Amino acid sequence: MITALSYLGVHSDRLDAWRRFATELLGMEVLDSGGNSSSFRMDNQAQRLFVSDANDSSIIVGWEVEKKEHLDFFAAKLETAGHAVLKGTSAESDQRLVGEMISFSDPAGTRVELVWKPEKAGESLKPGRPIQGFKTGPLGMGHVVFQAKEPELLATFYADMLGFRLSDYGKKPIPLFFFHVNGRHHSLAIVGSNRNGLHHLMVEYENLDDVGQGYDLAMTGKAEVAYTLGRHTNDFMTSFYVHSPSGFFIESGWGGRIIEPDLWVSDETTLGPSFWGHERLYLNEKERLAFRKMRMDAAASGHRAPAIKDCPWLFDGGLES
Repeated sequence: MITALSYLGVHSDRLDAWRRFATELLGMEVLDSGGNSSSFRMDNQAQRLFVSDANDSSIIVGWEVEKKEHLDFFAAKLETAGHAVLKGTSAESDQRLVGEMISFSDPAGTRVELVWKPEKAGESLKPGRPIQGFKTGPLGMGHVVFQAKEPELLATFYADMLGFRLSDYGKKPIPLFFFHVNGRHHSLAIVGSNRNGLHHLMVEYENLDDVGQGYDLAMTGKAEVAYTLGRHTNDFMTSFYVHSPSGFFIESGWGGRIIEPDLWVSDETTLGPSFWGHERLYLNEKERLAFRKMRMDAAASGHRAPAIKDCPWLFDGGLES
């Protein structure tokens, strides 16, 4: 009943830095609200990212539900399990540009909002830099990844309480859980860590060159690169990561795997996170070694993503089971 990642909200007093980052590097359109907040578009949805120094929570993650009555369903299910749920006021729904909403906190303390009927924009996207566009639509904004002290507890909450379906999981070098709610290989992932919080937001581009040109911009000073250009083993995404103005990472990617949710069978991924690249520049040399060794082992064993001709979603949106 949850169909897509709808939006991300960020508490920050670095509004000017966020405006430059989201437009000049990511290519989003800024819709300045003035004062202490800014919102950004990626497609025909009226709002995908908003940044404000008035938010009560450091991070707000909005998920879209298919039908209005699904809000009541989840509210009742969560309250029965002992989770406090708040029904959004008209003012809150207007602020989020949605028809109706509810909110609650997940076990790690992140504010979660379930929303129905996000408002559509009346004008075409005016990107902050020349890009072909973002891959969104029914796939949603992209994906979010949380780091968690108790990853199994958080994974159980999203699976059992909210109906997220497991795509795959890994055990080494750290615990990893990947979940889907639509054809995107994962809209949510959880990684084991010594802290709770948002690890990264991924935005996907329609054209690989838009990723490469963003990488050039980052390398010339628009942002600090956190992961070098690389390709993931489970969703085949070619991407790089940078530090956002709020400290969490933003992944810019292309070519992510599209699956058939009703036919998908989850399994354990043992190759490690990446076929190549994604050198974690934010870690010290010792911490990088485990990830690097897994990439070297995968390469030595001849592992690679399928050939482009065998990836129908790159051409016609075809699904994979």
